[in-house]
Amino acid sequence: MVKIRLKRMGAHKKPFYRVVVADSSSARNGKFIEELGYYDPLQEPPVIKIDGEKAKKWLGDGAQPTEVVRNLLKKSGVIE
Repeated sequence: MVKIRLKRMGAHKKPFYRVVVADSSSARNGKFIEELGYYDPLQEPPVIKIDGEKAKKWLGDGAQPTEVVRNLLKKSGVIE
């Protein structure tokens, strides 16, 4: 199964996340298929940058977003 999920980046106690499409059996920071954007929760306000066309393509192909990614997609206006 293919998932749209977050990949943690950044230094200790300074998280920065990339939104990636990955196989559900791969590790959190392991191999991924495609990068869709990023999420920076430390900025004020938090920065969400996601390529809407790529995200819609993957959702149309059956990729399942995690709960956090689903909320980010709603906030960025990709899904209702």
